[in-house]
Amino acid sequence: MGGRFQEQTTPPYGRALPGAGHAPVVRAAPPCDQHALGACVLRTSRMGTVWRSLSPLRMVGVSSLRAISSSLPVFPKQVKIVEVGPRDGLQNEKNILPAHLKIRLIDMLSEAGLPVIEATSFVSPKWVPQMADHTEVLMGIKKFPGIHYPVLTPNLQGFQAAVAAGAKEVAIFGAASELFTKKNINCSIDESLEKFEKVLSAAKGSGIRVRGYVSCVLGCPYEGKISPAKVAEVAKKLYSMGCFEISLGDTIGVGTVVGMKDMLSAVMKEVPVSALAVHCHDTYGQALSNILMALQMGVTVVDSSVAGLGGCPYAKGASGNVATEDLLYMLNGLGIETGVSLPKLLEAGSFICKALNRKSNSKVAQATSCSKL
Repeated sequence: MGGRFQEQTTPPYGRALPGAGHAPVVRAAPPCDQHALGACVLRTSRMGTVWRSLSPLRMVGVSSLRAISSSLPVFPKQVKIVEVGPRDGLQNEKNILPAHLKIRLIDMLSEAGLPVIEATSFVSPKWVPQMADHTEVLMGIKKFPGIHYPVLTPNLQGFQAAVAAGAKEVAIFGAASELFTKKNINCSIDESLEKFEKVLSAAKGSGIRVRGYVSCVLGCPYEGKISPAKVAEVAKKLYSMGCFEISLGDTIGVGTVVGMKDMLSAVMKEVPVSALAVHCHDTYGQALSNILMALQMGVTVVDSSVAGLGGCPYAKGASGNVATEDLLYMLNGLGIETGVSLPKLLEAGSFICKALNRKSNSKVAQATSCSKL
């Protein structure tokens, strides 16, 4: 607020106030009480010093401030970051990375304090050659206390192999697109859910938690726009089948904040927001904006990939996941707790980029790298 009444009036300051009778000549005005905003001094040519109560103005000001305050976005105090780089990030890399480097990457991510690190995928090497060393990787990493290391299991056979390798948590993946499901796992959505029932049943008997993915929630490379109602339907089925958490993936990164809002609004009618996560790709540079919208709507779990690695091999145009470094930088700026160390995370990103002989897709990593030159 201004310290003088003349700063509160509508310019030009020589304009008459309603009911004043004569145009005022403003010479100077003493400071207003900035806490109470009581009466202020108005000097005029004929009336001398006139005190006018600003109670109505005060009430309007307070009401306006309250309205603005109530309209400001409310963010969660804490967010759980699910690091998917070692699995979703690496699966699309053409150059096969040796197992010992994958193990070192996961250990570095653990040292950075990430609470959940998706370690690998128990899929057929025929379909994803990069994940052929899944058993060696899962058995070779250090298991830090309090950190979860889920693995992707597309079917019962993969689940059994994962459990044999020591998996304590697994993930299954479906989609809200029939064509994508057909091209990805060669079956319909309903058929894929039937396969998942076997995995969930076995997991329940073994005391293993299962996370469910829903791909193409904001767009499909084959079908185009996906109905929010369809996303809600698939998410509801996975949740009712026993998945403790449902990750909603913008697989090709075409989503916008409006699309994210509409999709989440539909899904939240069927699944508690506490059981939802978002998984955004940054193909069109909209990932952080979409995540921000999700946070405002109450989502507290976000998937990301170190150095922005990733992309689905069956989704043309999916350039990569949102970079964990960029996500963490934004969350830190919002004062949201994550328990993750940005410097250590940057070290992990630098390590994997050197191993892959590629540049980081993280804007934060690029900026900090330039600042060191």
